[in-house]
Order: sequence, then C-alpha cells, then structure tokens
Amino acid sequence: MSGARKLQTEIDRTLKKVEEGVELFDEIWEKVYAASQQNQKEKYEVDLKKEIKKLQRLRDQIKTWISSNDIKDKSALMQARKLIETKMEQFKVCEKETKTKTYSKEGLAREAQLTPEEQAKADAETFLQGCIDRIAVQIESQEADVERLSSGKGAKKNKVELEEKEAGIRKHRWHISKMEQVIRMINNDQVEVEQLEDAKEDIEYYIENNNDPDAMSGYEDMDPYEVFEMGAEEPEEPTPAPPPASKSKKGKGAAEDDDPKDKKKKDKKDKKALSSTIPITIG
Repeated sequence: MSGARKLQTEIDRTLKKVEEGVELFDEIWEKVYAASQQNQKEKYEVDLKKEIKKLQRLRDQIKTWISSNDIKDKSALMQARKLIETKMEQFKVCEKETKTKTYSKEGLAREAQLTPEEQAKADAETFLQGCIDRIAVQIESQEADVERLSSGKGAKKNKVELEEKEAGIRKHRWHISKMEQVIRMINNDQVEVEQLEDAKEDIEYYIENNNDPDAMSGYEDMDPYEVFEMGAEEPEEPTPAPPPASKSKKGKGAAEDDDPKDKKKKDKKDKKALSSTIPITIG
C-alpha cells in the first residue's frame, strides 16, 4: 500500500509541474510575440525552448505511467500528456515562423530578393509545413496510445479502440502526403498559390477537431485538396504479350523435318511397327 501511495504522490507532483510549466510556457509565448526588438525576441525564444524541453521530459515520464498496468485511473495523465503535446505544436509553429521573420535582418534580405510570386510560394510552403509538423505531433500521440492499448492482454480487450486509433493514424498520414504533394505542385507551378486559400480553412479545421467525433460528424470524407485536382496516377499500360507460337500440324511437321534426330527416331519407329505386323494367308 505504501508503494502505491508513494507512486500516487510522485504522479501528483509531476502533474503539478506540468501545470506550472504550461503556465510559464504561455507567459513566455506572449512575450515572444509582443517583443518589438529582435534581440529580445531571440532571448524569449531561447527561454521558450528550455521550457518545452522540460515539458517533454515530463511527458516521457507520463507516457511510462500511462503504459503501466499498476495505475488504474489514467485520465489525469492522459489530459496532461495531451496538454503538453498542444504546447509542442505551438512551439513548432513559433520556431518556424520566427526563423526568418520579416523584421529580422535575414527576413528583410530574403524578402528583398523575392518577387511577389516567389514570396507567395514561400508563405504557402511555410503554412503547409507548419500543418505537417502539427499533424506529426498528433501521430506521435496516437502511436503512444496504440502502444499503451496493445500492451499485455490489451490487444483483444481494446480491439475496437485500437482500430480507431490506427485508422486515425492512417488518415493523418494521408493528409501529410497530400500536403507534401501540394508543396511540390506549387513549387513546380502546377497549381496556383491562390488555390490554397480555398483549402486552408478545411485543413485547419481537421487539425484542430480531428480528435472530436462530434465536431467531425459529417466531415469524415473531407478532402480539402480536391481544389488542386490531384487525381490518382494513371497506371502504366501493360506490355503486350508476344503472339503464341503456331501449333499447326504443318508447322510441327516442318519443324520435325528440319531436325535430323527427330527424323531418325521416326524412321526407326515406323520400321519397328512394320516388322511386328503378322501376315495373314487366305486359303
């Protein structure tokens, strides 16, 4: 019993650290976007990265407890893990946005070298890559759920939930594949950047609500990418098979006549058949 109490005390302490860490993360997040000077912004970004690293370490410990059979009620642990993963998504977006922000020296130099069309392409790629990163975090979360649900005898007991999680992972990967394809199509001038505006709202809706069955009701077959008219790749035409060899008696006979060995065997067989014939005398 003392062991169980000790474990629960450790869990409570960790959950408290998560709560405090998330509050601090949000405070630093606001400072990053409120900073007017680049050196201030960079300092806050460093602080934000340190805080997300701490939260990730706590998440690793929480994942270990979630997969343990010693803990019955895991709801608080699950909520804490999902909260950390939400902050991980936020950090990835922030990290990507602030690398070459327009008011930084690098961003200004880069912007000066780009035409409006090139800038639009770059912005589209930044948006799509940010979405890909956010879905990747969700995949990691669902893979952890699959591992937890399938541990021990859970595979049979949680069969339905496992199938739902695996279907969700497949759907996430489908979205990532489509967005990567859109990036290539934009860079290769196969589609107009403006077409992405028609898909943005649906992509954002999916990322924010895919884990809510009520919100996704009626959106199961949502395809934000139909505006790009991707379509399935056309299968390659099969190579025609060569015409079958002629099996006519004439052709076969001609082939046998051309082969001296076959002709010799045939003559020998005919002689044997002739010698075995018994003459009949009519009296």
